[in-house]
Amino acid sequence: MPVFSLDPVQTAWCAELRALAGERLRPLADSGEPGRVNRSLIAALGEHGLLARMFTSGALDLCLLRESLAHGCTEAETALALQGLGTCPVVRAGTADQRARWLPEVTAGRAVAAFALSEPGAGSDAAALALRAVPDGDGWLLTGEKSWISNAPDADFYTVFARTDGGGRARGITAFLVPADRPGLTGRPIEMLSPHPIGALSFDAVPVTGEDVLGEVDGGFRVAMDTLNLFRPSVGAFAVGMAAAALDAALEHTASRHAFGGPLKDLQSVAHQVAEMATRTEAARLLVYAAAAAYDAGAPGVPRRAAMAKLYATETAQYVVDAAVQLHGARALQRGHPLEHLYREVRATRIYEGATEVQRTIIAKELYG
Repeated sequence: MPVFSLDPVQTAWCAELRALAGERLRPLADSGEPGRVNRSLIAALGEHGLLARMFTSGALDLCLLRESLAHGCTEAETALALQGLGTCPVVRAGTADQRARWLPEVTAGRAVAAFALSEPGAGSDAAALALRAVPDGDGWLLTGEKSWISNAPDADFYTVFARTDGGGRARGITAFLVPADRPGLTGRPIEMLSPHPIGALSFDAVPVTGEDVLGEVDGGFRVAMDTLNLFRPSVGAFAVGMAAAALDAALEHTASRHAFGGPLKDLQSVAHQVAEMATRTEAARLLVYAAAAAYDAGAPGVPRRAAMAKLYATETAQYVVDAAVQLHGARALQRGHPLEHLYREVRATRIYEGATEVQRTIIAKELYG
């Protein structure tokens, strides 16, 4: 497994992606409205073949894609990842008709997807879902709320997880593909610290049928976990990309900024800080690559490896970005500074797709199991 180093083709591809992010995608991101879906940016991801590549690549390639884009344009990385998260259940569990209807639109950048799992009372505890799918003739009526849903309320379709059997926690959850124009489905944006689009959804007897089911009835929890096991290492890759960008900024600043009679890098406390930042970033990168390679190889222990990668990389990114801000001083907190942007962006990664504490629980259960 190519865990410890990348081959020349992979290295060249990553360099191309970083250049694309900084030169072509960054201007599109800057022209978007904060907190709302940027359809021009998503269309560009489709035009450059990145959305199609995401669905035909393995977990390691997905990590390289997310890390490289994040280094130059976090908005492009997030737009791509949210398309993947919302569409992956369709790719892996959808019917032929569902895939034919939506996958060409998503890969071309014309349709926006969303992964609707979290609820006001069920965030990291995904098995505690309360959204009900009440039997109605040959189908169901969805009633309840979803919250903190990325790309809501602007998405064109939602992968929705609802309770079809009230008897269990993880058991009795079904995944549905719900187009945004279904009667009874409404949404509103939520203003968050992170700049990417997040909203809440209300389901007032939204009709769904067997043709909308993703996978099997009462088998939706497996669909959700399968998606999250694929994406958790790549959340770590997103974090590594942000950490690498912050580290590069810190290196440039401490080499050129003079204080106390010389460049900051000549102060031992500064040099040691930067060395620690670099070491943790590289350790996080290797852990992410190892988890992704294990997923691609079908190796045992994927949930534990994915949780370790997500846990360590996101905690590391928070540390590295914070340290870079500290080394820059007040200028890094000015609105519009790249580090100010990273500081707002990095915090959410320690919460979504399973908070840090949940990742530790997963790791412990796997170890003792």
